[in-house]
Amino acid sequence: RLNKTCSKEPNGNEIVCKDVTAETLYDVLHDTSYRKKWDTNMIDTFDIGRLTVNADVGYYSWKCPSPLKNRDFVTMRSWLPLGNDYLIINYSVKHPEYPPKKDYVRAVSLLTGYLIQSNGANCCTLYYLTQVDPRGSLPKWVVNRASQLVAPKAMKKIYKACLKYPEWKRKHEPNLKPWRYPEQNTLPCINVADLTVQRADSLENIDESSVSEEKAQHHSDDDET
Repeated sequence: RLNKTCSKEPNGNEIVCKDVTAETLYDVLHDTSYRKKWDTNMIDTFDIGRLTVNADVGYYSWKCPSPLKNRDFVTMRSWLPLGNDYLIINYSVKHPEYPPKKDYVRAVSLLTGYLIQSNGANCCTLYYLTQVDPRGSLPKWVVNRASQLVAPKAMKKIYKACLKYPEWKRKHEPNLKPWRYPEQNTLPCINVADLTVQRADSLENIDESSVSEEKAQHHSDDDET
């Protein structure tokens, strides 16, 4: 099962999305403006710059149950249409202008990928594989909760977002999709020489192992991290 936030081993999950085209799911995973509408775990996300027509660098932060510290990532993402299917992958990098923040634990995506497989005119399957080091010495209850709850809730949330996306997009710059049309991409260019792979062992290790589940804030199902 997928362990999105607490796994140093690769984990995967999948969901069949009825009444959703592969193209729509692909757009939802790319569209940072729309993500701010449906991703209730997210604190902030933005694109930093582009490397090529199908690769960029971005920032993402998400909230953890208090009193655990929130996590954030800086990742290099690349994408590739494969006929009727689509592939998106990312891994963590170090960017000189976006070092770790004082109030966040900088987590590491060793490798995270989405494969969207078309199942016909109006159905697709999303496969999700991730290998993440959340950093910090986390208590067992956090690992257990993530293993049991994170993946199913995250996949269902993406599916629900896909169902609402076509209507939302019609009202919000419907023709703007720079991940499809590179000529629309206005991000500043990044020199690949300015980036290095983010190694987990180079980051501070925050000890949160003593945090009890009783002290943590209990989030609703929609806000589960």
